[in-house]
Amino acid sequence: MQRETELKNWLAQRYPEQTFKLNFAAADADFRRYFRAVFADGNTVICMDAPPDKMSIVPYIRVQQLFHMVNVPKIYHADAEHGFMALSDLGSTPYLAALQHDSRLEVHKALLLEAIDELIVLQQASEPDRLPEYDETVLRREMQLFPEWFVAKELGKSFTLKQQQSWQQTLNALLPVITAQAKVYVHRDFIVRNLMLTRERPGILDFQDALYGPITYDLVSLLRDAFLEWEEEFVLDLVIRYWEKARAAKLPVPADFDAFYRDFELMGVQRHLKVAGIFARLHHRDGKSKYRSEISRFLNYLRRAARRYTALAPLYGLLVELVGDEELQSGFTF
Repeated sequence: MQRETELKNWLAQRYPEQTFKLNFAAADADFRRYFRAVFADGNTVICMDAPPDKMSIVPYIRVQQLFHMVNVPKIYHADAEHGFMALSDLGSTPYLAALQHDSRLEVHKALLLEAIDELIVLQQASEPDRLPEYDETVLRREMQLFPEWFVAKELGKSFTLKQQQSWQQTLNALLPVITAQAKVYVHRDFIVRNLMLTRERPGILDFQDALYGPITYDLVSLLRDAFLEWEEEFVLDLVIRYWEKARAAKLPVPADFDAFYRDFELMGVQRHLKVAGIFARLHHRDGKSKYRSEISRFLNYLRRAARRYTALAPLYGLLVELVGDEELQSGFTF
């Protein structure tokens, strides 16, 4: 409540002689919270509360300026010392809610294609040396979340010597393929929860952790979601459509679709390992259990991909030893 009071006072100083009501809007997996200020004239502003002892708003400001070519919130006021920002309001309908409300595949495809178009606009604007590199060090550190948090904390296990060898073989199979991909701006959380349904083009949120890295990463984030899951045929169709659009836009994707799809799948394995670890960490370290039940979805993604590639046979064997070879239902607890 103290932070909310401080935010109200801060906002009142930025909008003197204007009355407003402040309502909770959303919270992130980290420490940020969002409120919607509704003014007497009906105008609205989204307020970010990012406690400065926990995080900085400076990366958000830097990436917001860099991503000006897509529909990100405008920054009206920013106060890094206190961790407050006033942003333009992109509405209250995330893609996730829109997709859950209407289950028709043609609606899902239309919305996802709009998101893909926006992703291509972002990628076309990519320039080296504007964002930190999404390099092997970062990729490896992210993957290590799987043994550190999912295996050790969620399962209460540790790798045997044989399993450690399988894990190392998995890293050796993935990292060269991923780091060889062409590099573009990577949002890093280009998911339906962070896309907003607006009257014009999709709004894009939560971009402050962007890096310069593998071109397939954001597409994987979009199509291998934590809360929605589509049939393989549907995903394949959208990957093809992205690839066709990317080639038409002169983006550096492989000329051979099979090679591109392999890149997409192996990039996905890296991300799925990371996300399983993050969701376990949120529960065991941060006391946030909202995402824990979705770990099973990422284990299913992992098993399916690992079965398809000989180089990932060690990972498939490792997963079978850890959690079995049966498809897990979302909501399963270990």
